[in-house]
Amino acid sequence: MDLNDIDFEDIGRWPALYMIVACILAFVLVVGGMYWFFTKDHLKQFDTIQAQEAKLKTEFKSKQQQAKNLEPYKLQMAEMEKRFGTMLKQLPKQTEVADLLVEVSQTGLSNGLEFSLFKPGGEVRREFYAELPISIKVTGNYHQFGGFVSEIAALPRIVTIHDVAMSPNKAKASKNVGSGMETQQLNITLLAKTYRYLEDK
Repeated sequence: MDLNDIDFEDIGRWPALYMIVACILAFVLVVGGMYWFFTKDHLKQFDTIQAQEAKLKTEFKSKQQQAKNLEPYKLQMAEMEKRFGTMLKQLPKQTEVADLLVEVSQTGLSNGLEFSLFKPGGEVRREFYAELPISIKVTGNYHQFGGFVSEIAALPRIVTIHDVAMSPNKAKASKNVGSGMETQQLNITLLAKTYRYLEDK
């Protein structure tokens, strides 16, 4: 039978080969249509879900590790809060700053330093504390200055020393000739900083 003689209204009379080919084509069309209209979208969803599954597994492992270490973290947090509380006690409140400034200046005087400048600057506010810079100029020898710094470090309140500069004091050098480095007078400038805890209003 020629292809031109095929009667599409009487499929039952087609040769076996044509019927097999037609069935295969119909099957391919049906399967292709089902894939296009149904399976394709489901496969995309499946890929998306697989990616989400991998992400969730990673998050689960991370949270499982955190849960496993929860008790050590709690102990560490309690220790950090304790230390933080101790450090906060070293930051003076507003009413204690003036006393601390007096204490710093008296520490210098008790070590034999002569003050030519002791000038508190304006407060610099940080996240939970404020810095109070103090510009200081003193005259004294190296050991007197060392004693001053040592006693400042031993204060119960936090005071830090910055930008130290030393130069020989020529006006007093003649009085100390022959007495060695221990009595060589120095002009010393520095910036001391004390800190104040910003209390919640």
